[in-house]
Order: sequence, then structure tokens, then C-alpha cells
Amino acid sequence: MNRQEVVGRIKKSGLVAVVRADSEHKAVAIAEQCAEAGVAAIEITFTVPGAHRIIEKLAGHFGSTILVGAGTVLDAETARIAILSGARYVVSPCLVPDVVRCCSRYQVAVMPGAMTIRETLECMEAGADMVKVFPGELFGPAVIKAIKGPLPQAPLMPTGGVSLDNVAQWIKAGAEAVGVGGALTASVAEKGMESIRETAEKFIAEIQKARGTNHG
Repeated sequence: MNRQEVVGRIKKSGLVAVVRADSEHKAVAIAEQCAEAGVAAIEITFTVPGAHRIIEKLAGHFGSTILVGAGTVLDAETARIAILSGARYVVSPCLVPDVVRCCSRYQVAVMPGAMTIRETLECMEAGADMVKVFPGELFGPAVIKAIKGPLPQAPLMPTGGVSLDNVAQWIKAGAEAVGVGGALTASVAEKGMESIRETAEKFIAEIQKARGTNHG
């Protein structure tokens, strides 16, 4: 699967599950719940202990049925480790040119982060497949429309601050996809790990509904 196909699947799905946890066991459990819900893309952040081992395990387990990627990648060395471990895409909180170059070298999809129109343009010029609008909670869905004004061609994926209450607004504003982390696991303490699957299913339904409304 080439990088264009990977990006196409993420755009079609509209949801990237961002996995942050304090142990490998918890990260794998979260990912498995997301997979059961039908999430097409799962991002394992490199803030998780043993992130590369988790990526390797999940990539081997799911094969091409679910896109396993790496998040919080801050340098080319980590990007290369993620790619060797089986990551189909690499996400950074900001533009790190060496990371983009590494991913382009191996034709792996890359999604650097941006907060402003200028940063978005710089990401696109550097060769980003998508631009992660981060942290989304600082601006809200209106930032997507603001960026799309001068840059209608910008492929944007807001992450941070995306919830069940506002995901439809993000999609209707023009987001190609959304990255969701904390909102997926918010009910675990109260309802258990199964709540992740239920919440992910609700996100998928809200995205599909918003797109249906968008398309008339």
C-alpha cells in the first residue's frame, strides 16, 4: 500500500485514534477496542513506553486491515524506527523537516503539525500528505474555515479538542479527518475498556452523519 492509498483510506474513514498510555499493555488494549469499533487508523504516540514494539505488534496482527501509524515523532531517527517497525504513516506535533524528508525517502505518509496559516503552508511546501492542526482546542472548528480561506487545497486533520459534541462541526468546517485521543478513553475509569469501542463507534457515526449533511 503506497502513501497515497494510506492517506486516501484515512480521509475516507475520517477518524484517527490517537493512543496515549503509560504502558504497552494498556496501549494494545486501547488499540484493540478501537479496531473492534471499525476505526481505520490507529496512531501510537512515541510518548508510550515501547511504542515501536507496540507498532510492530499491531502492524503484524492487523496487517493491512487497519493502518497503524506513529505519533509524536520529533526526529528522523524516531521516524526511521517507526517505519522499520511497520508504521504506515508518521505524525509530528510540528514541522520537522528531517522527519518529512525521512518519510519521503521511504514513501511513507507524513503529517506534520501546524497552528497558523504560515505553518500550514510551510508543511505543504515541505511535502506533507496531510497537515495536523494542533492543538485544536486553542482555536475550535472555526480555524479550519479560516485556513481553508487562503488555502482551500490544504488537507487538514485537527487533533486535540475534538469531542463527540463538536466532531460534526470540525468535519463540516472542512477537516478531511480528525485525530481523537483523550475523548476515546474518557469513560474508561467509570465504564471500563469496552467504553472505548462504544465511543469510537459514536465518533464514526457522527462523522458519517456530518458528511451526509455536507453532501446535501
